Amino acid sequence: MDKSKVDYSVYLVTDSTPAILGTKDLAAVVEAAVRGGASIVQYRDKHSDRETAVATARRLLEVTRRFGVPLLVNDRVDVAVEVGCEGVHIGQDDMAYEEARNLLGPNKIIGVTASSVEEALAACKAGADYLGLGTVYATSTKKDTKSIIGPSGIRAILQALSSSGHASIPTVCIGGINARNATAVLLECSAAPAKSLDGIAVVSALVAAEDPAAAARDLLAKVVTGRVPDVLRAVAEGSPLSHNMTNLVVQNFAANVALAVGASPIMANYAEEAADLAKLGGALVVNMGTVTPDGLKNHIQAIQAYNAAGGPVVLDPVGAGATSIRRAAVETLLSSGKFTIIKGNEREIHTISNTLTPSSSSSIIQQRGVDSSSTLSLPQRAALAKSVARSTGAVVVLTGKTDLVSDGVRTLRIDNGHEFLGRVTGTGCTLGTTLSAMVAAFRGNSLLAAVAGLVMYEIAAERAGVRDDVRGPGTFVPAFLDELSAVREETVRGDVKWLAGAKVEAVEVDEE
Repeated sequence: MDKSKVDYSVYLVTDSTPAILGTKDLAAVVEAAVRGGASIVQYRDKHSDRETAVATARRLLEVTRRFGVPLLVNDRVDVAVEVGCEGVHIGQDDMAYEEARNLLGPNKIIGVTASSVEEALAACKAGADYLGLGTVYATSTKKDTKSIIGPSGIRAILQALSSSGHASIPTVCIGGINARNATAVLLECSAAPAKSLDGIAVVSALVAAEDPAAAARDLLAKVVTGRVPDVLRAVAEGSPLSHNMTNLVVQNFAANVALAVGASPIMANYAEEAADLAKLGGALVVNMGTVTPDGLKNHIQAIQAYNAAGGPVVLDPVGAGATSIRRAAVETLLSSGKFTIIKGNEREIHTISNTLTPSSSSSIIQQRGVDSSSTLSLPQRAALAKSVARSTGAVVVLTGKTDLVSDGVRTLRIDNGHEFLGRVTGTGCTLGTTLSAMVAAFRGNSLLAAVAGLVMYEIAAERAGVRDDVRGPGTFVPAFLDELSAVREETVRGDVKWLAGAKVEAVEVDEE
């Protein structure tokens, strides 16, 4: 497992005591929580004998490996070595980091608990792969009250990590965190713009939950929402390049949207420039609004240039199902390289699905231009997004009255937006521009980047739509640009009250 790609968003710490677990089977609880959105699991059991601990760890590892989620063992390094899991988590009173590293080798994850700046810096100096910070609030599963440091203590540690050159080390916090306070904890603990938390660690909120899968989905949505400002600040700080290969109708609008969200736009459809532009650290948007043989060749060359440079690529298959020419173009583009985000309405994403899994012609939904009408239920749309994400390896953004975002494992819905977005040419295309800025600045988590872009875009539309100076689509556009810029500026200065209006939920998608 690549340690740099571990997702710490929803960190499950197990508890096998009857007071927390009750009579439930621990492996079943872990499986449900992981299915719901838990992204990493720590097996904590300080009381069972070694034989029991090894047997339990093996059962849990079988579950986590099926879902591609790391399993760590708390304290008991010998158990981790025997079962071959992804690593360990050690506290201040456990085995020394150096000894644990010698036993585990260089490729395993070692996390360290820190309750003070001194402990955190020492762990970083030793080489810890991530830090578990806390305790944030008092909790029944943690009796050591001297470690309760509150949000202010977490902020102090994060600030120290940033100022000492350790801003890149992942951090989670633990202690009294649940779905009711998860978003607030992430916002309150943030030492923005220096450093923010990468996730939250919970015990009772999942282990003791009546429905661990539903509880994990709830936590995932709260964590993603709480981290939206991190993405927006990264865009504002880095002003990443948004390289748009798009149709002539929207070029000016797309450039203005890019500037409003904090990116640096360039409208360059000539692919000979792509190799140089790809080296500038930005992202590419390939928009199929205008399909020509030369344009398709330019798209392919640019996609391959960004793939070679490791840069993000956003595909916007505009009107993908409208003609046989466009359907063929989709097939060509999908086979030409890798995409980070694929954004489209239901008919466009359905066309991609048909391209990936060809079936009878009766399954092809005819599209009229770039229309975005829907024929599927929400569960069907969610399943479609998840399926295409799994098949392509991209984060899929399926737009509509309810927007859906899926990475093939986790699927979220966003219910913000305004009707004027559907009455102005190019708002879908400029959403692609917005997503490119987010994923360029926040490459470590494309799902979070996509959700952040959608939330910003849709809430700015809501704010613009209710302004006194907006009387219809014509006056909506300049107001929308103003509100995009205002949301960015407010977030940069630490005012995130606008985020209270975000309507983000994780969605249960039936397994095929």
